[in-house]
Amino acid sequence: MIEHSVRKFYQRLFVDPLAKQFIHRIAPNTITWVSGLFGIVVIPSLFFHQIILAVLFLLLSGYCDTLDGTLARLSQQSSDWGAVLDITMDRCVEFFVIIALWLIHPTERALSCFLMLGSVLLCITSFLVVGIFRQNTSEKSFYYSPGLMERAEAFIFFIVMMCWPSAFLALAFLFSTLVTLTAIIRLKQFYQHTRKINAHSMTQPP
Repeated sequence: MIEHSVRKFYQRLFVDPLAKQFIHRIAPNTITWVSGLFGIVVIPSLFFHQIILAVLFLLLSGYCDTLDGTLARLSQQSSDWGAVLDITMDRCVEFFVIIALWLIHPTERALSCFLMLGSVLLCITSFLVVGIFRQNTSEKSFYYSPGLMERAEAFIFFIVMMCWPSAFLALAFLFSTLVTLTAIIRLKQFYQHTRKINAHSMTQPP
């Protein structure tokens, strides 16, 4: 939701200028791998209570995630492998962050982190299966199904959880609820879409 309202300005001010500088200098998939590395170092940063560093690395990971796709399109290096790597790395980064949050208080946070991981699994499954069956009309490699909770919202939740640990349990529950609700809404919209198509096809003359 947030991404759709600010992405155009963020893209023009912060992503496009650097992407143009990187054309033919660095491969988009390399940026994707760097995004994953930034996600990994969130774990030791948070474990050793370096909150500012953890937030910084998370933001850098998110920035690289927007930079790689832009660079791929500008340099005409978009590929199926790049799209698969990008989605996989995004999930890895989210996993790294949740693990980092869990390691702070493993016993107290175990169930909350388990629920967060489960909601993410459900949400990405709905995202991917809907993307398979919906016709793609965007510049992305497949149909992109927007939702209530997307990556920008998830990062905001993660950052607040890092900076406000006393509210972690409540934030984790809210995060899991909203991510699960996103999956349910997406599936409901797809169901309604398929019913409309089926109804339309039945009214067409043979």
